[in-house]
Amino acid sequence: MRYWKVNQLSRSIVLVGMMGAGKSSVGRCLHHRTGLALHDTDQIVAAKFGLSIPRIFSRYGEQAFREAETEALRRLAESKQIIVVTGGGIVLHEENIEILKQVGVIVWLDGDDETLFGRASQKTDRPLLRTKNQRETFSRILRARRPVYAKIANIRVDTSVLTDEEVAVAIRSKLRRLNPKPRSSIPATT
Repeated sequence: MRYWKVNQLSRSIVLVGMMGAGKSSVGRCLHHRTGLALHDTDQIVAAKFGLSIPRIFSRYGEQAFREAETEALRRLAESKQIIVVTGGGIVLHEENIEILKQVGVIVWLDGDDETLFGRASQKTDRPLLRTKNQRETFSRILRARRPVYAKIANIRVDTSVLTDEEVAVAIRSKLRRLNPKPRSSIPATT
């Protein structure tokens, strides 16, 4: 298997999308394929508080989580080429959107509603889905966020029927189209 380096891209790869889109898993695949450092805003926030995301939400509230998320994103903006995995709600604040655009190429991992909900509802640590009607809550959140993802994304990949590795390959292909270079200038290793 050949691995592609993103050295020619000169910008970071930022993964956005709804919970259940596969951002964390795809981020790990991209990390293995590119060798770029992987940073997950949810993990950064959890480390700052020393708590899980659900505990942060219950103890400090969503607002405190969102503020810490923005702070993490500001720090990541200073990094050179990296892969940034974001929480699904990072696009809720205009400042975050502006920072995301500065950080790198924004890759929107999307999917059909049923697939995204099926994946998201399998995890019990989703604080926003701790409601009586998870499906209704999920649909409402998705309807609100999807237009924002569409507006800010440089690249969209539908993850509904693809494995994480296939999504990483699709991202690679789309990145090449965004930043065309002669084939010989894109290094690959085995």
